[in-house]
Amino acid sequence: MKADFGLYAACFAAAATITFFLTPLVRLVSIRFGFLDTVSSEVKTHKSPTPIFGGVAIYAGFVGAVLLLRLTTNFPSGTLYNLRALVLGATLAFLLGLADDLNRPSGLGYKPKFLVQFLATALLVRFGLRIRFIHPPWVAGFVTIVWVVGVTNAFNIIDIMDGLAASQALVAACGFLLVSLPSEELYVNFASAAVAGAALGFLPWNLSRRHKVFMGDSGSLVIGFLLAGISLGARYSDVNNVGVFAPLLILFVPVFDTFFVSILRLNQGRSPFLGSRDHFALRLERLGFLRDHVVLMAALAATFFSFCAFLATVYPLKGALALYALVAAVVFWLGRRMALIDMR
Repeated sequence: MKADFGLYAACFAAAATITFFLTPLVRLVSIRFGFLDTVSSEVKTHKSPTPIFGGVAIYAGFVGAVLLLRLTTNFPSGTLYNLRALVLGATLAFLLGLADDLNRPSGLGYKPKFLVQFLATALLVRFGLRIRFIHPPWVAGFVTIVWVVGVTNAFNIIDIMDGLAASQALVAACGFLLVSLPSEELYVNFASAAVAGAALGFLPWNLSRRHKVFMGDSGSLVIGFLLAGISLGARYSDVNNVGVFAPLLILFVPVFDTFFVSILRLNQGRSPFLGSRDHFALRLERLGFLRDHVVLMAALAATFFSFCAFLATVYPLKGALALYALVAAVVFWLGRRMALIDMR
């Protein structure tokens, strides 16, 4: 089966529509039963209790779009198999996030969360979704688990500012779709379109002043897990072998923030698993940028890195290496500069 752009657009539109119209309903339920994210610590950046459970609408948008396409499209068996693995793993991530949201403000703790994330990722590996360029297979399986769990938590970590995580998910999903289109990896294309649509459908409510709702862990863990799973399926090395590092560029902003805050916390003798106000977005805010501008700059940066990822998969080897070197130099310089911002 060779899918056309119409099917990808339909998948995107279905996910966006379901999420957009379900989010306000989920918000009302959250308010009705008192499921609110309160200002319970100095780490929180919002100023008033805010409804959570936006992740319910994001998850429903993704799964609903995939199911609608399943009922109306004759997918090849391999595509169905891979999409089924993503849906099952995302369901575990969603239930984990939902349980964590229901246990606010304390949450579940990082140990049970890592355990469930490990099981969800092991499910992907069991279905054959794993890193392909590493051998032997058991090493590839281990690295896959580290990668998926890391990206899943990276989106959870970056969800500290209205619109930040959702806009990053939207850009990253479009990035994977762009890279995967020429090779017609159907599960990657359809899943990317569904994630992008769900993120876009949620964004207006997350950015709203009067009807704001947070995605919660049920949303951030799901989109992180889905994007990590999607990254395992695209073909990156048809032109050069270093194209396999393209997912690092597509997901660079959340991955960078995770490493950035972890290194800073370890250097200060603090646990990297305990939250603090040292993220790059909050540092940009400290410099005087408005939050909307910080989110926009982060989205533009993610768009730039995603385009670099696309170029890295189509350039010859020397060109791709030069591109990676340039990006690394710029990021190292920016990281050093941001680390010097006084957050006390």
